[in-house]
Amino acid sequence: MTKARKNEIIAEYKRSENDTGSPEVQIALLTERINHLTEHLKANKQDNHSRRGLLQLVGQRKGLLEYLKKTNLEGYRALIAKLGIRK
Repeated sequence: MTKARKNEIIAEYKRSENDTGSPEVQIALLTERINHLTEHLKANKQDNHSRRGLLQLVGQRKGLLEYLKKTNLEGYRALIAKLGIRK
């Protein structure tokens, strides 16, 4: 992920002017990395080291989503709809 792409994601999902660490921003950044790694693994099926990293990212995102669901249900619903992560 390039620095410009990261800044675009932060600008899209931030809560306030200097926000870079809110759960929404973190989940959006993790989703971008997960999507990139998924594409990589489609081309490189035997790259088990990257597969393990992908599973760790998915677990980290899952924890952040659970936290967001518990603290801000409407924000959680809006975010998963925007990112298209759940049905």
